Amino acid sequence: MNIVITGASKGIGKALATKFAQQGHNIAICARNFKPLNTLKEGLLEKYPNINIISEVADVSIKGDIERFANNILKEWKNIDIVINNAGIFIPGAIKDEDEKNLPLMIETNLYSAYYLTKLLLPSMIQAKSGHIFNICSIASFQAYPNGGSYSISKFALLGFSKCLREELKPHGIKVTHVMPGATLTDSWQGTELPIERFIPAEDIATLIYTQTQLSPSTVVEDIIIRPQLGDI
Repeated sequence: MNIVITGASKGIGKALATKFAQQGHNIAICARNFKPLNTLKEGLLEKYPNINIISEVADVSIKGDIERFANNILKEWKNIDIVINNAGIFIPGAIKDEDEKNLPLMIETNLYSAYYLTKLLLPSMIQAKSGHIFNICSIASFQAYPNGGSYSISKFALLGFSKCLREELKPHGIKVTHVMPGATLTDSWQGTELPIERFIPAEDIATLIYTQTQLSPSTVVEDIIIRPQLGDI
């Protein structure tokens, strides 16, 4: 299978890239910074030399970067089996006093990136009448919380986008799954004094997503809600 993953150099994206590479699948990955992305690519190719990896430095908040990434994928691969819109940014703050630049930045990164990349890759998937799109939303997509601010707004919007896609793509044989993790042990929590037991390992989310790709064509899990065992933070 050919798998597209945004924001793949760390956290959930890195865990997803590793999981699919372990299973022998080709991956197209992007991230903003060359060094961690290239380190991931080289490490995976060393372990799994028979897979194909497309790697692109891209800031997904910039439409032109998304277009370049998508065009390079379409030049290389005839078919795209799975798209995982994972890239995102979290800046805490309350609407009443956060920097007004937070909203457009998080809308561009968390919502527009998924919208533009999906639109660019969909024609190939529709032609094949198969495929699966995963949108990495959040518990914040349906539950507001203090200091969520523009992040929650962007994730609410991403879930709405994902639900619209689900309805539109039913007749085309393309599955859509909305993934809503709670607190996950990624760089967003760097510096926290909370014990690791309060977080979801990124690898657990990757395992859950991979499992969904093994279901029959007639079955789809629409919503995945995953929380730390001890509840939200």
